[in-house]
Amino acid sequence: MSRETVELLRQQLSRLEPLSIVIEDESHRHAGHAGAKEGGHYKLDIVSSAFAGKNTVARHRLIYDAAGDLMRGKIHALSIRAFAPEEV
Repeated sequence: MSRETVELLRQQLSRLEPLSIVIEDESHRHAGHAGAKEGGHYKLDIVSSAFAGKNTVARHRLIYDAAGDLMRGKIHALSIRAFAPEEV
């Protein structure tokens, strides 16, 4: 199921036209955690021009908006590192 979630998240985030995107499933590190029952834990590193000139909160909002319903079910936690191209 986690591989499916990673691919769904990748598809959803494609609207941000990422130059680079790495999604890691870290759910195994949270086994037994109460939230692990409802959705997985993921780590995201993403580079997109959509983040240029935006602060961290604005970047995270763009990501959460793009992820949509995944954040209310398949994903319990998402660790985000979002960069504009000139920052990498």
